[in-house]
Amino acid sequence: MVMILGASMVLWILFAASQAFKLDISPQDKMIAQIGDSLSLTCNTTGCESPSFSWRTQIDSPLHGRTKIEGSKSVLIMDAVSSENEHSYLCTATCGSQKLEREIQVNVYSFPKDPEVQLSGPLEVGKPVMVKCLVPDVYPSDSLEVELFKGDHLLTTQMFLEAMEKKSLVTKSLEVTFTPGTDDIGKAFVCRARLHIDSVTKERETVEKLQVYISPKNTVISVYPSRRLQEGDAVMMTCSSEGLPAPEIFWSKKLDSGNLQLLSGNATLTLIAMRMEDSGIYVCEGVNLIGRDKAELELVVQEKQFTVDISPGPWVSAKIGDLVTLECSVDDCDSPTFSWRTETDSPPNGEVRNERAKSVLIIEHASFEDEHTYLVTVTCAGRKLEKTIHLEVYSFPKDPEIEMSGPLVHGTPVTINCTVPDVYPFNHLEIELLKEETMLMNKRFGEEMSTKSLETKSLEMTFIPTIEDTGKDLVCWAKLHNGELDSEPKQRQSTQTLYVNAAPREITIWVSPSPILYEGSPVNLTCSSDGFPAPKILWSRQLNNGELQPLSEDAMLTLTSTKTEDSGIYVCEGTDQMGTSKKLVELIIQASPKDIQLTAFPSESVKEGDTVIISCTCGNMPETWIILKKKAKTGDMVLKSVDGSYTILKAQLQDAGVYECESKTKVGSQLRSLTLDVKGRENKKVYISPELLALYCASSLIIPAIGMIIYFARKANMKGSYSLVEAQKSKV
Repeated sequence: MVMILGASMVLWILFAASQAFKLDISPQDKMIAQIGDSLSLTCNTTGCESPSFSWRTQIDSPLHGRTKIEGSKSVLIMDAVSSENEHSYLCTATCGSQKLEREIQVNVYSFPKDPEVQLSGPLEVGKPVMVKCLVPDVYPSDSLEVELFKGDHLLTTQMFLEAMEKKSLVTKSLEVTFTPGTDDIGKAFVCRARLHIDSVTKERETVEKLQVYISPKNTVISVYPSRRLQEGDAVMMTCSSEGLPAPEIFWSKKLDSGNLQLLSGNATLTLIAMRMEDSGIYVCEGVNLIGRDKAELELVVQEKQFTVDISPGPWVSAKIGDLVTLECSVDDCDSPTFSWRTETDSPPNGEVRNERAKSVLIIEHASFEDEHTYLVTVTCAGRKLEKTIHLEVYSFPKDPEIEMSGPLVHGTPVTINCTVPDVYPFNHLEIELLKEETMLMNKRFGEEMSTKSLETKSLEMTFIPTIEDTGKDLVCWAKLHNGELDSEPKQRQSTQTLYVNAAPREITIWVSPSPILYEGSPVNLTCSSDGFPAPKILWSRQLNNGELQPLSEDAMLTLTSTKTEDSGIYVCEGTDQMGTSKKLVELIIQASPKDIQLTAFPSESVKEGDTVIISCTCGNMPETWIILKKKAKTGDMVLKSVDGSYTILKAQLQDAGVYECESKTKVGSQLRSLTLDVKGRENKKVYISPELLALYCASSLIIPAIGMIIYFARKANMKGSYSLVEAQKSKV
C-alpha cells in the first residue's frame, strides 16, 4: 500500500509540472462595440487552481463596468457601452508567485440609425429646394463619409475629417440645392453613409422617392346643356384642373356678400329642378398640396314658359271618308283651357274632348267641308298661346286605267289613254307614261279648281308600235302630291305588256343538203317567217299552169327518195290574220349517166390502112357531155369527135391502143373503154373482087348516113346537147 501511494505522488508531481500557468483573453487584441450595446471581456487561466484577477485601464481610469470571477476565469462586463469605455484594458492573473498580464483594445462607435433625407419644402417643378442628408448620433464623426444620389446620378459627397474636440455623439449632414423638373417624377434620392472604424466599414442607406408636385393650372369648366336655363331645368357642370398630384375639385357659389358657399367636392356638379334664385356665379377650384387655381361660370335661370304642341303636325293630309284626330297637348301648365275654331272663326264640325293637359278634335268622316286651317288657343295662368294646323283632304282610290284605240299593229299609229278616276285635288295630280324605263309623256294638272269635287283626269298620246316592242311593259304612273307637305307623293301605277301584231315577213328557206340532187337522194326543205302572232307555214308546189298544189302545213317538207319528176318550183307561205308572205325555191333532181356504149366499126381488130369509126352513145335524157380519149403512157389525148364519133381514115399501127369514153352530167359521170388492134398489111398482092369493092363503097356512104340519123334523133329526143366547139382540148 505504501508503495502504491508513493507511485501516485510521483505521477501527480509529473502532471503538475507538465501543466504550466497560462493566461488568455477574449476577444483577442481588439474589440469594436457600438455605444449602448453590452460588452464582455474574459480572462481565462490554465495551470493554476486558485488564481487571482485584477482589471484596469491603461491610464488607470474607471472601468465603467463590473467584474465576475468564475473559477479559473474573470469576466469584465459593461452593460451599456459609452465613449468612456474606449480604452486599452489590462487583465492581471496571479498564481502563487507567478503573475501574468494580457491587454485588449476596446474601440466604440455610434451609427444607430439610417440617414434622413430632409427637404426645405415640397418639390415643385421649376422651384429650387434645399435637400439635406442627415446622419444622427454618429461617433467618431471624423470617420464618417456621406454621399447623396438622385437615382444613379451622384449629386454630392463629403468626408467629415475634422478632429473631434471631445468624445460625444454628433449629427452630421450634407446639403445641396436642387431644382426639380417633370423628368424627375418617379426618381428617388439615395443618401448613403459610411463609418470607417479601423479596418471595418459600417454602411447605412436611405432611399427617398421624389414626390414632385405641379401647382394646379388650366382649370376649365364645361356645362351641359347651356348656361342659360329655364325654371325646372337641370344642368351639369364638369370641372377639370391639371396638376401633380391631381388637384381636388371644389365647387362653390358666390354669395351677394362676396363670400363663397361650398357646394361640392366632386368634379361634376349637377343641379336639378332649378329655380330663378339659382342664378349666379359658380366657382370651381382645383387644389393640391402646393397651390390652387380656379375658374368661374355664370348661370342664368329664367322663368319657364308653358309650351303647346299640336299633332300629327302643322299640316295633315287625310283621305275623304277617313277618321281624323287632331290633338293639342300642353307642357308646364297645371290647368290649361282650350278653344278650337276654323280660320273663318266658325266652330269645327267635329267633336272636342278635353283631358287635363290635352285637347282632341275628332272628325268622324273627313269631307270637302272639313278642309280648313284650324286654330287652337291655350290659356294658362292668364297667358295665352295659339297653334294652327291645316287639314287637307284627298281622293285617290284606284290605280290608273290604260286603254288603247285598237290592236297594236307593227308600224300603225295607236292612241294610248291613261285615266285616273275620282281624284281630288286634281291640281296636285301628275301622270307619267313610260315604256319600260323610257319616259314617253308626262303631264301635271296645275290648273285652278272651280269647285271642290271628284274629277277623272287622263293623259293621251299617239304611239307607233314596232315588233321590237313585243314583251315590253307599258307603265302608267299616277302621283298625287301632298300640297305643302315635304313627304313623298302618293303613287299608283298600272302595267300592261305590249303584244304587237305584224304581218309575216322575212321568209327564209333552208334546203338540206342542196337544191340540186341525184335521183333517189333525200331532201329537207325548212321554212321560217317573222311575225306576231307566229305565222302559219304552208308548203305548195307550183304546177305548169301556175296553180299551187298544197303539200304540207309543217315548217319542214321532207322528200325521202327524190325522182326526176320531183324537180320544180316549191312555194313557202307564211300567213296570219295580218296577211300573207311567200318565197320560192327551185328543186332540180338529176339522173346519173347510164346506158353508155363505146363501139368500133367495123371491128375492134382492123388492118393497117382500114377506116375505123369509134362511136360513144348515152341513152339517158339530161344534158350530157361526151369526151373521147386515147390512153397513152405520156398522157391521155382527147380526140376531136363529132356527136361522140371519131373516124380514123387510114389506120396505122400507132393508132392501136386503149380508147376511153367519158359521159358527164351535172350530177355524175360514167366511163367505157375498148382496145383497138391494128394489124400490119401482107406484102403479097391482094385481090379485091368487084362485089367487095361495091360493098365497100356502099358502106362508106351508109356509115355517115347512120351518123346523121343518130345526130338528128338525139337532137329531137335529148334535153341536153353536145357542142364540138366546147369539147375539151387535147392535153398533148
